[in-house]
Amino acid sequence: MPHVEIFTDGACRGNPGPGGWAALLRWGEREKLIQGAQAKTTNNRMELLAAIEGLGALQKNSEVVLTTDSQYVLKGITEWIKGWKRNGWKNAKKEPVLNQDLWQQLDQLCQNHQVEWRWVKGHSGHAENETVDQAANHAIDEMLKEQTGCDGL
Repeated sequence: MPHVEIFTDGACRGNPGPGGWAALLRWGEREKLIQGAQAKTTNNRMELLAAIEGLGALQKNSEVVLTTDSQYVLKGITEWIKGWKRNGWKNAKKEPVLNQDLWQQLDQLCQNHQVEWRWVKGHSGHAENETVDQAANHAIDEMLKEQTGCDGL
């Protein structure tokens, strides 16, 4: 089974607002950076989408170490999701789980891989986290340029 490292980050300008996500995939000496953006979203959705897109980019079942700076993603997928599924996608307050669509996608993708989840403090100089943070923000910039037809000049 291939061993892959994935580093993810999401960004949002306003919450909600324009958002971006990025994932850096590394296997052996090879790396691939993927990114995208949405016009109106939330930071949590972008953090989730970064993990979804990173795992979704894998073409084979893999052993994955996925590093995120989002406690929401980390705790959601390693702790909270068990209760959500048991309770029909309701949270502890008996309310519908926010971002259920994305949690279900992420949960499904995790069935195809052996995923070890790791957390890193954001904006702390972690090289790969800084790379995906910059890429997520770049994706927002590119989307906004396309929407306005202006490159800021």
